[in-house]
Formats: sequence, C-alpha cells, structure tokens
Amino acid sequence: MMLGLLGDLAGGIGLFLLGMHLMTTGMQQAAGQGLKKALQAATESPLRGLASGILITAIVQSSSAVTVATIGFVNAGLLKLRQSITLIYGCNIGTTITGWLIALIGFKVNISAFALPMVAIGMFLKLTGGERKSSHFGMAIAGFGLFFIGLDYLKNAFDGLDSYLPLDQMSNSATGLIMCVLAGFFLTLLMQSSSAAMAITLSLTAAGSIPIASAGALVIGANLGTTSTAMLSVIGATSNAKRIAAAHVIFNLITGFIGVILLVLLAGIINSDLNNLNLVILLAGFHTLFNLIGVAALWPLTDHLERFLNKRFCSQEESFGQPRFLDKTILSSPALAVEAMKSELSRVSVLTAKMAKAAISAETSETSKLAALMNSAQQLNDKIGEYNQKIAQRNLTQEISEILPSAMRLTRYYSEIARLSALMPKYYDVLEQGSNRSIRELIHDYQQSTIELIDSCEIKDNVYMSGMESRTLIKQLENKYQNIKSHILESNIAGKLDPQESILLLDALSHIHRLSEQVEKAARFWSSLTPMQSRDSVINP
Repeated sequence: MMLGLLGDLAGGIGLFLLGMHLMTTGMQQAAGQGLKKALQAATESPLRGLASGILITAIVQSSSAVTVATIGFVNAGLLKLRQSITLIYGCNIGTTITGWLIALIGFKVNISAFALPMVAIGMFLKLTGGERKSSHFGMAIAGFGLFFIGLDYLKNAFDGLDSYLPLDQMSNSATGLIMCVLAGFFLTLLMQSSSAAMAITLSLTAAGSIPIASAGALVIGANLGTTSTAMLSVIGATSNAKRIAAAHVIFNLITGFIGVILLVLLAGIINSDLNNLNLVILLAGFHTLFNLIGVAALWPLTDHLERFLNKRFCSQEESFGQPRFLDKTILSSPALAVEAMKSELSRVSVLTAKMAKAAISAETSETSKLAALMNSAQQLNDKIGEYNQKIAQRNLTQEISEILPSAMRLTRYYSEIARLSALMPKYYDVLEQGSNRSIRELIHDYQQSTIELIDSCEIKDNVYMSGMESRTLIKQLENKYQNIKSHILESNIAGKLDPQESILLLDALSHIHRLSEQVEKAARFWSSLTPMQSRDSVINP
C-alpha cells in the first residue's frame, strides 16, 4: 500500500512538472518575436513593468521561466536593468496565481471532467497546427490539462499518506518552522519549480496532514527556492545576468525574512484559531499577501537597488572579449538570439573600427594595446561563432537560416581587420620617415581617406546600411592606391627611392588597402543580418 501511494505521489509530481514544462514552452514559442515587443511596451514605466510581470507569469505559470527569460532579455539588450527589476517584482506576485488555481479549481472541481478534454484539444491543435502558432498554443493547453491531472494524483496520494507520515505532529517552534522553510527551499531546488512545491504544500494542507503555520513556512521556503533557478542560470554568465539574478535573490531573501518573523510570532494563534476556515484558500491568500508585502517594502528602494547592482559584478566586463549579450536562455527563441548576436557583432565592429583608425593613424600610444585588443576581438568572435552554431541547432525559419552564414562572414571580416590592425606598427617607420617627401604626402592623404571610410562604415543601432557611401569611398581609395603605387614604382626605377624602401612602402600600402577592403565589406554585408522585410538594398560587389 505504501509503495502504491509513493508511486502515485511520484507520478503526480512528474505529471505536474511535465504539464508546467509544456505550458511554459508552448507559450514561449507561441509568443516568439512578439514577446520582445510586448515586454518592451509593457515595461515603459515601473508600474507597467510590475503589471506585465504579474500577467506574463500568470499566463506562463512559471516564475522561474519568466525570471530566466528576463535575464536573457537583459543580456540581449532588450530590457534595461530597472525594467527587469520591476518585472521580477511582478513575477513574484504572478506566481501566486498558481496557488489560487489549485485552491479554487483543483480541490473543488471534478478534474477529469475538464483536464482530459484539454489534453485532447491541445494535442489536436498540436498535430494539425504544423508550424503555426496554434500548434504551440495546443501544446500549452495540453500542458495545462496535465498540470491538473498531476495535481489530482498528488491530492489522492496525500489523502492516504498522512497515516504513514505523522506530519501533523510537526513542531510550531521557531526551529520547526525554520526546518519547514528549508524543506520548502530544497523541494523547489530539487524540482526546479516553486509551483510544484506549492501544489504539494496545498495538497498536504487539504489532506489535513500538516499544520497551517508549517505549511506557511513551506511556502516561504518554496519562494526562496526559486532563487536557485536564477543562480544556476547565471553560472559563468555575463555581468548583466548576475545583476538581475542578484535582484531576484535580494527580493526573496528580504520577503522571506519578514515572512518567517511573522510566522514565528503568530504560529500559535494561526494553528489554534483558524482551523474552521478553508485552510487551502487561507494558504493561497498568505502566499499572495506575503509577496505583496515584499513588493511594498522594496518598491521605494528600487532606485537604490539599481545603483547598488550597477556597481557590482563588473569583473567580466573589464575584458572586452567577454560577451555581454550572448545568453543561452534566449536560444529557445531564435529570432531573439539572432538579435543578441547582432548586438555582440556591433560591439566587435566598434572595437575593430577603433583599432583600424589607431593603426592607420600611426598612433604610437596605442601600439602596445593593439595586440591585446586583437586577442579580445578574436576571443569574442569565437564566442559569437559558438553561439551561432547553437542557434543553428534549433528549429529555424528559412529567413533565420539565411542570416546565420552572414553573421559568420562578418566575424571573418572583423577578425581580419583586427589582425591587420595589430600588424600595422611594423610599417610605422617607413610610413613616417620615408626619404621621398611627395610620396609621404600622398600616403598621408591616403591614410586620412581610409579613416574617413572607416567612419562612414560605423554601425549604428537600428540603421540598416546599404553600403552606398562606403562603396563610393572605396572606389576613390582604389584610385589613390593605384596612383601611389605608380609613383613608388616610377621613383624606384628613376633611382629616387631605395629598392628595399620601395618594397616596404608597397607592403605597407597593400596592408592598408587590404584593411580598407575588409572594413567596407563588413559595412556592406551588415544589412544581411536584418530580416528581409526591413532590409535596405545591398550593393553587389
């Protein structure tokens, strides 16, 4: 008998978690690119950020999933830190909707009467929807049905389990309540779902297997347990990811501490005077109240929290080679992952443009930095390449499939710009101290024109470059390049220029020429990272 109950318990938890996973995945995939626009519009003010956090979490039914997604959006540059903090506040209120669903529906309605039809309807939409949004919504609906079927198994398992485990004898002392908090934390840590821990707690309460104060402590522990998901998701991640994860941890620690103090003070009264009430609804209400108190306590301190976090976790950003936007949590949405990669490529563009201008200007103060900057650029390009491969492993549209090779082409151009820039210092002497004054002046003019080309190729946010201006400049540079080459060769034949110096000058010019070509190609192909419907025309080579 005991084994049968444990089997029902384990199976119920498994079905519950599977339902949660299907709901979350289905809603994320159905939202797609629209999720980005919705989040940006919904977080234009702190109050709207709070409201959107509540709504999105209530729909997705997983605060952990929304928190991890928020971390990904911050890394991708789609959300600011302040926006994401208020969104996290809303997530913690939105996750309480799960408790209300369980309390008001799960224990009062014949679950099989609606859960199994939902699974059937959801799978019908999944099988007939193909790649349309209806397919993803179908998966979410099926997951919602499995969610309640798992809850039904949990409820039945705990109805019989209390005779084997005397949970109602749990102590109401401070030590006992703290042990329940730890139990809730580890339960959430193991299952990576505070909703599952909440369902177990409510099932125990409905079966009369646990005192209400102890159940409240389990709820606090489950709330604290959600921080484990955020902390695990930012292992080895970027500074922005760590900041928002830290905000999530700080919020839950402060509210958890307040909740524990309240339970310790009121445990005796709660257990003795409230037993005639609907304890399941009371517990769901406590979960909501507890999170509302947390938001009310931290809301006036949000600006201070933001400033505090901005001063922390800066070590990785000291090296340019560490990515700021590439985040594994948004790989499930390839369109957003491509935008993150595009933002990272923009950073590489800025770095290599700075290197190229410093190298061509023969700025000796920058000479020692060029090699280190080249290593950073190469390191970042490697990270982009790896991220590109991870995106390619997803289920992609044809449009995104065409963008990925273009991104790799750009990393190749930027790598070559960085390499050529780092090699330029070996030509400084011959460029600045050449014996022929007229050739030095022509070279100086050529260098200035190359810098103008680099400036014209600057990548700016939300600008899809057609390459028209840079294409015109590269043609002018080509004429100047051929003209200087002719002067050097003629001067060498006339004996006005040493043969060895001629070779070095030709090598230096070829080097600058090659550098300018790579810069122009990178600018010309930048628009290929933009979806076709938004893309400017590209000038073919």
